[in-house]
Amino acid sequence: MRTLRLLRTYRLLVGAAWRAEMQYRGNLLANILGGLCYQGAGLAFIWAVLDRFGDLGGWSLGEIAFLYGLRLAAHGLWVVPGHQLIFVDQVVVEGEYERYLVRPVPPLLQLLTRRFRPIALGDLAGGLALLAVAGSQAPVDWSAPAVAFLVLAVVGGAMVEASTQLAASALVFRLLKTMPVKQLIDGIFNEFGNYPMGVFGPAARFGLTFVFPLAFVAYLPSTVLLNRTGELSVPPELAWFSPLVGVVLLLIAYRFWCRQSRHFQSSGH
Repeated sequence: MRTLRLLRTYRLLVGAAWRAEMQYRGNLLANILGGLCYQGAGLAFIWAVLDRFGDLGGWSLGEIAFLYGLRLAAHGLWVVPGHQLIFVDQVVVEGEYERYLVRPVPPLLQLLTRRFRPIALGDLAGGLALLAVAGSQAPVDWSAPAVAFLVLAVVGGAMVEASTQLAASALVFRLLKTMPVKQLIDGIFNEFGNYPMGVFGPAARFGLTFVFPLAFVAYLPSTVLLNRTGELSVPPELAWFSPLVGVVLLLIAYRFWCRQSRHFQSSGH
């Protein structure tokens, strides 16, 4: 029952934030288009590289586009509900978080629904569109199990990225300033998440799999759908179970948030 109440509260708060943004529809459209253009520029760069060299780590343009689309769809799926984590420093330092503590709604839920960020819709729409187009070109056997695995992979990848940002945001209760850490995390996802791990050296592949869980967002699920698990330097079973990694990491990050929030101190505002 408590979970259902929280879901209903979340829906109401998100609806209110959405209606506030819809007061400025021109700005909403501009933000969505801005997100599409930003992500499109990254894909254009990869296309230019592949047009010159033919493939990248043995992956064709269609396969790279599929990997890019999967990563971008997962990114969009997390950032649409989780974008307000970007502003947690401001919320804590300026005293807004104190008001959350006296309301009958979990503080994290209030933080996530304080505003709606329209540019996130551009990331999600671009990722889903690219995934659909690339999926028709890439050598994927679109059986019912493959479609189900793709859905789970997008959700699991979103959870992986959300878990890293939530864990970094939880440090605000001790450090008060987490933006540099979150920008670094976002940069790693954007700079390295669109490439197959085979283009990196052994140390980087290990680091981007077991130290920073980037490979679980798109690369490992893509090798399953593209039938490329034979190239992995890790057991293929890890790729098949990659969507579950996101669930585990998000639960750990949430527990970390709850523990760190106990160290909150009033800013005096």
